[in-house]
Amino acid sequence: MPSVKGDGMRGLAVFISDIRNCKSKEAELKRINEELVDIRSKFKDDKTLDGYQKKKYVCKLLFIFLLGNDIDFGHMEAVNLLSSNKYTEKQIGYLFISVLIEQQSDLMKLIVQGIRNDLTSRNPVHVNLALQCISNMGSREMVEAFCTDLPKLLVSGETIDFVKQSAALCILKLFRNSPESFQPGEYASRIVHLLNDSHMGVVTSAASLIEALSKKWPEEYKGAVPLAISRLSRIVTATYTDLQDYTYYFVPAPWLCVKLLRLLQNYPPPDDPSNKARLLECLEGILNKAQDAPAPKSKKVQHSNAKNAVLFEAIALIIHMDSEPQLLVRACNQLGTFLSHRETNLRYLALESMCLLATSEFSHDAVKKHQDTIINSLKTERDVSVRQRAVDLLYAMCDRSNANQIVAEMLAYLETADFSIREEMVLKVAILAEKYATDYTWYVDVILKLIRIAGDYVSEEVWYRVIQIVVNHEDVQEYAAETVFKALQNPTCHEIMVKVGGYILGEFGNLIAVYKGYTAQIQYKLLSCWLDLSSIKTRRLLHPSFIKIRKRADESRESKSQMEDKMASGLSEQFSLCTMSSNETLYLC
Repeated sequence: MPSVKGDGMRGLAVFISDIRNCKSKEAELKRINEELVDIRSKFKDDKTLDGYQKKKYVCKLLFIFLLGNDIDFGHMEAVNLLSSNKYTEKQIGYLFISVLIEQQSDLMKLIVQGIRNDLTSRNPVHVNLALQCISNMGSREMVEAFCTDLPKLLVSGETIDFVKQSAALCILKLFRNSPESFQPGEYASRIVHLLNDSHMGVVTSAASLIEALSKKWPEEYKGAVPLAISRLSRIVTATYTDLQDYTYYFVPAPWLCVKLLRLLQNYPPPDDPSNKARLLECLEGILNKAQDAPAPKSKKVQHSNAKNAVLFEAIALIIHMDSEPQLLVRACNQLGTFLSHRETNLRYLALESMCLLATSEFSHDAVKKHQDTIINSLKTERDVSVRQRAVDLLYAMCDRSNANQIVAEMLAYLETADFSIREEMVLKVAILAEKYATDYTWYVDVILKLIRIAGDYVSEEVWYRVIQIVVNHEDVQEYAAETVFKALQNPTCHEIMVKVGGYILGEFGNLIAVYKGYTAQIQYKLLSCWLDLSSIKTRRLLHPSFIKIRKRADESRESKSQMEDKMASGLSEQFSLCTMSSNETLYLC
């Protein structure tokens, strides 16, 4: 809100002072209601109010609204202020409209007409106020009314620099709110050439706009690529004295560099050899500058933030290009220095970028060199978001050479991991175990350990898959049956383990039934212990297994009875019967 003293609005200053001096909420409401009654009567009865008085009363209404009170009048007076030639009156009118006018207001046509009058004004300050109002409202009505006028204003040769800046940002705001209302149109090439403008503010605003437009219409805006490279080259090779007005703590135009680098990520590497060479030179220059010591007079935090912003965006472009092995390895080594940095944000960003580098064939091995540091950060990092990025990176860098170690570390971390990331971790471990398993007994061990550690987070797809693997691989069936049998003996066994164990014992329990302590009768009794503790769905799943195991137990009893008859009749002398217990016998050959 404009300065009260500067505008001489003594009545507004007194009102604000009265509100601040109120001792209670009731006293404040009483003073506000008195003022609202006075303002309403002024607007209704006094037909001689001048622009200054309207501005003062509208300012009071704005202040009352900002205190949390509803305002249901004064809108027309605010619209009338738009026709004033005085800056402060027009400014208050636009402020009231931006804050208090609803999208479906009956006054919208008058507002649009007032804004259009200011857009065609010869006073650039009035044009800027209109652009700011359009941006602040950003409604569909604003888009439909001005989506053709604003590009004309932006590329017009008569438009001065600071109005071009506002016009570019205004178009960007409307485009983000309603992209389907815009067309690439005849202005694309002229908008692109704003990157060559001599005014750095215009270039910065235009870069933001072009970056957004080129995502939707890459073909129409591909001419921005060589211009962006050229401008980037000039910035990278400049010193902080060359761009003094746009240097931030000894870093030349860092935010424009970031915007240009993002723009270039919307396109493949340039085909033109000279443009490509120039771009590679820029990227190498950014990597080199990132290793330079801070300037003697710079504030290290702000200087480092600006420099690192450019560095990380340059690395993102290097990853996007994915065609320069030397740059990819350099980027990986540069990021590796941030893995142990004291700043949490830098550690997070380094891990996030290295996740992308790990997927490239050129830099995958370079990322693996930092494996121990990444595992250590998983164990010692305090910030959960950084730990999650470390898990993502371990997943991305995993291959056959390090799968066993990475899976073991992830399983160890899973026992104490935050509940919010456990389900994702379980899925990652299951995928890695299956993808890189050279021995399926290891895979079975990993999945069963997953179920033991985080059974609540193991989805059906995971335990369905381990059963499918066991069914399709004969060499692991006996081991799986023995392992789940032992797991079911744990008194804290998870229900998912009961499901997996019941199914595997039902299908392959016969493979271990010939061993002492694993007979069908014992399997049946062990599984029966979990029946009453399981859900109805689990019981239904176990029924076929019970039938199969019971059938084996009955067959075992029949064969035992037949064997005893043969021994009693002296038909066989090749076997000796050893009674192990009242419930179990073992035949030894």
